[in-house]
Amino acid sequence: MRSTISKKISNRNTRITEHPILRFERKKKVRFFFEGKPLYGYETETIAAALVANGIRVFRHTDKLHRPRGFFCAVGKCSSCLMIVDGKPNTMVCMEPLRPGVKVKRQEGRGKL
Repeated sequence: MRSTISKKISNRNTRITEHPILRFERKKKVRFFFEGKPLYGYETETIAAALVANGIRVFRHTDKLHRPRGFFCAVGKCSSCLMIVDGKPNTMVCMEPLRPGVKVKRQEGRGKL
């Protein structure tokens, strides 16, 4: 079963345009970094939305079995989107707004505090 959010992602354009809680107004285009690689997104969209728009599907790996996790609920209720943002682990990127220059990394397991 596909989530409601994944249905809103078109095949041609992977930018998320609708969300059950958040509004995405296209503001200024900004550069951010994913594992050292520069990517682009828009201010006010979430980090998760910007990652998906750039083709990033795996956000983290589970602790015990190292299974990949990605965009799932998009409303801050699960732990699939926990990533390291500007050095801070366990950040829910589905709720975290994109900012210029933000540094995002995949999280392995539970993250070190």
